[in-house]
Amino acid sequence: MEADNKSQKSPEESATTPPLPASNELEDAMAKNAKLLQERNDFEDKYKRALAEAENVRKRMLRLVEDAKLFGIQSFCKDLLEVADVLEKATESAPEDQLKEGVNPHFRHLFEGLKMTDAQLLKVFSKHSLHKIVPAIGDTFNPNIHEAVFTIPVSGENKPNTIAVIQKVGYSLHDRTLRPAYVGVFTA
Repeated sequence: MEADNKSQKSPEESATTPPLPASNELEDAMAKNAKLLQERNDFEDKYKRALAEAENVRKRMLRLVEDAKLFGIQSFCKDLLEVADVLEKATESAPEDQLKEGVNPHFRHLFEGLKMTDAQLLKVFSKHSLHKIVPAIGDTFNPNIHEAVFTIPVSGENKPNTIAVIQKVGYSLHDRTLRPAYVGVFTA
């Protein structure tokens, strides 16, 4: 009877100790737990990557909006450059002898009106960060702001890769070259 008592547990012992699952059930539960942990880690990784991607998209959109604000007028400005060039050429080509006091007052008034229009246009350009790129003869050629339309062999004291002739001034919009200055360059 004593052997029977040992094999049988008291009601207190059987209530506190759960029955041990079979070895296969334990292995299955551990495998399922490992699989669930791996899935959780995968989802956490995907979540973090999605957050990072969303932040990158947000920054990219902010940059695009900022560029659109700065450079949205770029094509309009480019079209106005030809107007500025024509005004400048008109004022440069006026004969000096006709501009003297009393010689031709109508021509002189027309010339002064052109100069005022040109000055006002340049003021508007400056207000919107559109600035002239005016190279000087002898400056080093910079392909970012100059466009070489022809080359001239070096002669005398001139140095290669320097500006020989300025055909047309360039313009930049917010430090971005809108139109390069058209120049002739000395070459060796």
